[in-house]
Amino acid sequence: MIFSFLIILFVIALVGLSAGFLSKPNKSDYYLAGKSLSPWIVGLSAMATNNSGYMFIGLIGFTYLVGLPSIWLMIGWILGDFLISRIVHKKINEAVTKNSNVTYASVVGAWSEQGQFISKFIGLLSLIFLIIYASAQFVSGGKTLMVVFGWDLWLGISIGSFIVFMYTMVGGIRASIWTDVIQAFVMVLSMIILVISCIVSLGGIDIAFDKWLLIDNYLNFFPPEIQSSLFLKFIYPISWLVAGLFVIGQPHIMVRFMALKDSSLVKKSRYHYYFWYLLFYFLAFCVGMLSRIYLDNNSTFDPELALPLMALELLSPFMIGIIIAGIFAATMSTADSLIINCSGNISQDLFKTKNFSTTQIKLITFTVALTAAAIALINNNSVFHIVIYAWTLLGITFAPLIIILSMNDKISIKNYMIGVVIGTVSFFIINYYDISKFIYAGFIPFVLNLSYVYFQRQPK
Repeated sequence: MIFSFLIILFVIALVGLSAGFLSKPNKSDYYLAGKSLSPWIVGLSAMATNNSGYMFIGLIGFTYLVGLPSIWLMIGWILGDFLISRIVHKKINEAVTKNSNVTYASVVGAWSEQGQFISKFIGLLSLIFLIIYASAQFVSGGKTLMVVFGWDLWLGISIGSFIVFMYTMVGGIRASIWTDVIQAFVMVLSMIILVISCIVSLGGIDIAFDKWLLIDNYLNFFPPEIQSSLFLKFIYPISWLVAGLFVIGQPHIMVRFMALKDSSLVKKSRYHYYFWYLLFYFLAFCVGMLSRIYLDNNSTFDPELALPLMALELLSPFMIGIIIAGIFAATMSTADSLIINCSGNISQDLFKTKNFSTTQIKLITFTVALTAAAIALINNNSVFHIVIYAWTLLGITFAPLIIILSMNDKISIKNYMIGVVIGTVSFFIINYYDISKFIYAGFIPFVLNLSYVYFQRQPK
């Protein structure tokens, strides 16, 4: 078990470190891989980065609890992502070629033609939320090792953060993307193994359906609380479409498309991205559904541990090692991207370092990784809720601005900031009073923010 796990980790680390041999001492190479990536690498890397430990730990745990209604997360999240990508991805790549900016915040700032304020504002918020986001990835990996190997949570967090820091420091975004490709294959393979093992062990999918039918409301398309409301049945899936649209507010994912060597290749990269995205998300959903059959439903059980516990019941030690490596790979593929992005926020957006210094960048990267690991050790709450919270606030804050810019319109700093205040304040009010209990919490704040900035926009 440990042997197969360590072998895969060793290969991932080796690939990441080997990227250092091609690294050049300049900021474009460290943060954008010299804008030299091919479509299939960009697509696989974006998929692996997007589908983090949240998918293995958070989503599977959520699906374990609610059953079939969680499919709306998959449909809405992927469809929203797909629709907005048709508008934004190519324009972002084109915006990079027009100037020497290497971070998402600086590109959006230059695109908005509002000076340094937008870049610094987006850079600061990205830094705060993405460090918290990275800490959730380390918690995800630590929880898995705690269950399977019996290791202390702090040890799993420390191992993940050390490996990620080691290769991101040496190879920058190129190391992150190269390891993403290996991690993507490990992630998909581990899910295929687990799904097939579950179905074979049950004796067929028909038996699985019979067992799901015995669980109240588990195969209903909507949560029982909204079954009687036609309006909520309509809004529930639409709200998750907004969650997918929020991908344009996630710098660590969007930077992959910025690094594509030519904007004419964006369409091809999207084919690769959505093929693997659909496959992996569907497999993770199936694992979540099947885990409910194998694991007892009791109040002391942590649903976010469903996958590793089910692997222990179903698989041989060698295969368990592969599954655990898949989870760990998912956490690292996102954590490394987040750490590189935060490093860029500090060196390029907030302090505008003019001269690239290897020592300086490595020190910044080390500080970011150490901070994320420390937060993970202090706060090891639900991975699902941490990721949803960070994802949502970034989306509420950045997505309306990017949509307006994609329409070839402008928005003043004053009106943009008013929109941000409207969105974030309404988000916290909605969460505090539990107003949107049965829909995605970012839906109403996003609509309010976008509505305001849309009517305040200025055609170029």
